[in-house]
Amino acid sequence: MEIEERQPGPAGSGHAVPSGARPEEPVGAQSPEPSGPRRSPRARRALIGAVAGCVVLGGVLVLLPSLDRGGAPRPAPGPVARAVSAVGAGVPAALPDLAALIDDREARVRARPRDDVSWAVLGVAYTEQARRTAAAVYYPRAEKALRTSLSVRPKDNPAALVGLAALADARGDFRTAKEWGEAAVKLAPKRWTTYPTLIDAYTGLGDHKAVDRALDRLLALRSGPAARAVAARVYRDRGRREDAAAAVSDAAAGATTPSEQAAFLQQAGDLAWERGDRQESLDHYRAAVNTDADAYDALAGQGRALAALGRTSEALRAYRVALAKRPAPRYALELGELYEKLRLGGAARVQYDLLRELVRQKSASGVDDALVLGLFEADHGDPQSAVRALRAEWQRQPGIAVADALGWALHRAGNDREALDFAVRATDPEHGGGVRSASYACHRGLIERDLGMSGPARRHLTEALRINPYFSQPLVPEAQQALAALGEPPAGGPPEDSGENSGELDGSDPSQPSDQPQQSRQPQQSEGSGDSPGPAVPPVTLPGPTPAG
Repeated sequence: MEIEERQPGPAGSGHAVPSGARPEEPVGAQSPEPSGPRRSPRARRALIGAVAGCVVLGGVLVLLPSLDRGGAPRPAPGPVARAVSAVGAGVPAALPDLAALIDDREARVRARPRDDVSWAVLGVAYTEQARRTAAAVYYPRAEKALRTSLSVRPKDNPAALVGLAALADARGDFRTAKEWGEAAVKLAPKRWTTYPTLIDAYTGLGDHKAVDRALDRLLALRSGPAARAVAARVYRDRGRREDAAAAVSDAAAGATTPSEQAAFLQQAGDLAWERGDRQESLDHYRAAVNTDADAYDALAGQGRALAALGRTSEALRAYRVALAKRPAPRYALELGELYEKLRLGGAARVQYDLLRELVRQKSASGVDDALVLGLFEADHGDPQSAVRALRAEWQRQPGIAVADALGWALHRAGNDREALDFAVRATDPEHGGGVRSASYACHRGLIERDLGMSGPARRHLTEALRINPYFSQPLVPEAQQALAALGEPPAGGPPEDSGENSGELDGSDPSQPSDQPQQSRQPQQSEGSGDSPGPAVPPVTLPGPTPAG
């Protein structure tokens, strides 16, 4: 959000907010700088050198005294000024700086309750604090601050409108985010910080033409690192993995603060992970945590990559630290699935109970976690409950991720015909499903297998394991076993049903529930032995002593 300083009015009230604690040191020993995705060794060295050069140059500039026009040294920006600058540039602020900004703006609005700008900045800071720490208690505070700004200045207040859009986006309420964002664009169409939130909202609502228009407008207004990182997300969703990797590499090289650079390195790690590059993703995640110790998403990413590399003790520690510092339901789900892989059922159940409690707490603060809860219930709980929740979610915001999750829940509940309609939608580029997702392809392949569609099932399961042979602790062995059972395609036999137009199976509409549910199917329990063909399951060691540092 861009900040405009105006003269404030007289006094008001606020609430004090404690500062967040810093996490432990990153897992494992220091690793080399991350390499760029899908690049030659020379190109990778060039990227590493560019990023390192930016860091060194930034450090030199900090050490050199800044001079004002009279030649006197200027003081370095304090934590509040740094956080204001980050908020205004639409990039992450360091958590200690963010806490300082919150304290400063709370004091300011207590003294000047008619200061609409300070209320707006405070609301955006609360939203960022909630997003970075998963402390949902900040969301109601953010809404109160932003609505106060709007009530103080009901007209010509794009800062409050953009803040409310960002708040709704962070809560997963994409329809509300779209409404506030479009109102902000109408009022200030050249305010570039509105467009990233609108892009997220349009993506969540499945409106991919609007995503393209908003991205074009953003890139016409802004070409810096934050805009490149947003473009990388859109390219990734379109299946343009090389373009996404290049854009996020440019963003990381152009970042000007540690928190900003860490966010882009984590994004690069996510891209490397999605294509199955375990070591590259780990390198990026470690670089992110080394750059900003509060990069908790990158710490959880380390756990994911370490588990895929068979370094289970380190993976468990990374997940535990990330979950302690940022209690996100997705971390609990991934840690629980890792425990299940290790046949530690009791420890897995503890994480699953924690997941349900975290979702309940966040829901009380207006956060929509139906997606992660639905996927959990489909695989580890009550598939029928998952279908009900995800069907309601689809009616509210029919994005690609919801289509995939609903299709999978319907499959687990035994309704494969309707499930396939949603699975096809999630993987159909015509509906925006161009993302190269191993889990989406696997879901579709397993549904097709149970419908007797051997050819399409074989193709999509093979595709899933080719994209990322480590994408899921429970689903990789299930996909391998399904491929083994399907066997090789018949030599010279009749062509198998392509299944591309799966809606023709029963003429159903994916947006409407089926009237013929099938028998509920519980998730298959698989230990993932190495006897099945396809990519091997990475070796897993039982947890041992927690490594130091």
